Amino acid sequence: MENKVTAFKIDESQRQSWVSLAAVWIGAMVCVPCLMVGGYLSMGFPISSIVICVIIGYGIICAYMCFMGMQGCDTGLPTVSMASNALGEGGARFLISLLLAVACIGWFGVQAAVCGSSFSSMIASATGVVIPNVVSGIFWGVVMLLTAMFGYNALKYLNYIAIPALILVLGYSFYAAVIRGNGLQLILDYKPAQPMTIVAGINLVVATFAVGGVISGDFSRYARNRKDVIKSNVIGVFPAGLVMLLLGAACSIVAGEYDISKILVALGLPAFGLIALILATWTTNVTNAYSGGLAVSKILGLDEKKFKITTGIAGGIGTILGAVGIIDRFVSFLGIITSFIPPVAGVVIAAYWIVGKGKKENFTSIPGVNWAGMIAFILGAAIAFITANVAPFFVAPINGIVISIAAYIILIKFIPAKTAK
Repeated sequence: MENKVTAFKIDESQRQSWVSLAAVWIGAMVCVPCLMVGGYLSMGFPISSIVICVIIGYGIICAYMCFMGMQGCDTGLPTVSMASNALGEGGARFLISLLLAVACIGWFGVQAAVCGSSFSSMIASATGVVIPNVVSGIFWGVVMLLTAMFGYNALKYLNYIAIPALILVLGYSFYAAVIRGNGLQLILDYKPAQPMTIVAGINLVVATFAVGGVISGDFSRYARNRKDVIKSNVIGVFPAGLVMLLLGAACSIVAGEYDISKILVALGLPAFGLIALILATWTTNVTNAYSGGLAVSKILGLDEKKFKITTGIAGGIGTILGAVGIIDRFVSFLGIITSFIPPVAGVVIAAYWIVGKGKKENFTSIPGVNWAGMIAFILGAAIAFITANVAPFFVAPINGIVISIAAYIILIKFIPAKTAK
């Protein structure tokens, strides 16, 4: 493994406990998008079926997340460097950066729209003045973008306010939706007007953390051993994810709304709740813009010192997407994430755990592009997309992962990778 990817390898003294790593995943799960997906799931499922979708969906994520994380723990390398074997250094850098850019920019647009809707609702409730959601969305998109470009380091202090405020809002929402009145019985008796299939629900759940599962090696490489990776992933993702999605679903059922800003108004939190929501989306979206900008930098081959320019590009595109109605295409956006991101894990897993037999001494970074891996990814992504949107069959992310694994095992025999000299 004597090549430039080792420059990113961590030192053994940097290893951390599984509890600290689990806390990272719990923090990632406590977010507005999970509430939104939970609310959307309630439109097609009773609460018992949502539990099934969550268990299976996060089970899929945790499965490939653990393999990615254990490889990161073994090698001490981040995801892009880990994938330099399966996809080649150039292939990994381009493909993973592209997928991260699409995901981050898309989420930026979604959350800018949510923030704009919340702001308009808050102003209308307080003053009676109606501000179009599009105008508010553009305004907050620009604010978030400028914060990412010029005030990113100072944003951590805003988290000290945003996170406790969001937790308080979630606690009150649970009280208002379940304890107060007849909410619990309403939730238990609820039957959707237009039922969805379990497969569709599983796909939506996978989309909430598909990216996190693939890039889990970035954090799990700090784990002390493989067992700690598994414990931190499962305990960090399952409970928090289940709670957030069920909370979003419960509030949606009681309020009769899937739009999170409207739910808070319906539950009696028009001011404090919407302020907390705005702060939460603000802090999260600045990270989306920053991460999206770094991904764009890698795609364009620009120095990271020019991150302000690429962050501006990423946030600008996200703001436009929010203004033109990406929130109305929310499910389609989640479908893209579900189809195209898990197959990356399939290729990396095949290269390390099957071809490389799960031994770090067999890991070798491949210069340029490993075409066996790239073609296997394309095949897996195509099958996942088709079985999710064109000819529904089984569970799309599983289909994509299985096909990409099988394709890589076969193709690497006919298209051998060129190892570094």
